[in-house]
Amino acid sequence: MLNTLRSRLLAISRPVTLTLAGALLSLNVAAILFGVFARYIAGGAPIWTDELSRFLIIATVMLAAGAVWSEGGHMRVGLLEKLLPAPFARLLNVYQWLLTLLIAAGGAWVSYRYALSVSMFTTSGLGISRTVPLLSLPIGFLLLTWHVLLYGPAPLTTVEDSL
Repeated sequence: MLNTLRSRLLAISRPVTLTLAGALLSLNVAAILFGVFARYIAGGAPIWTDELSRFLIIATVMLAAGAVWSEGGHMRVGLLEKLLPAPFARLLNVYQWLLTLLIAAGGAWVSYRYALSVSMFTTSGLGISRTVPLLSLPIGFLLLTWHVLLYGPAPLTTVEDSL
């Protein structure tokens, strides 16, 4: 029952986060196109378009990272897992899972503390607190942690598995 709940939550969580990341990417494309239009057609682009597009691309990547990881979409070499005997391959999978989980959770904690520490500063183009765009980092790391927890220490899919 726990495995079906985890797989259902993962099946819901992946498309939701990828949809949000896609929406942010669309907003980023709109900001870039507005900047290009303003720069080359209207004669001068506001500085906030470059800053907004930079923050949006970081937020897009951070939101999508967990879903892409759980789908096996990150570049990785699974050769060692295939060459090892089954018990050692299982142990390697558990090690990789724990390491990914610890790095993702640690990244969430460190980036959250950092985002809060720069709250007194404002961004140059948008004029908002630097904490606002930097919160995409802990949110992205938390989503990665969530996806890693839901996926569990099972072997990740590779390109060969999908062929």
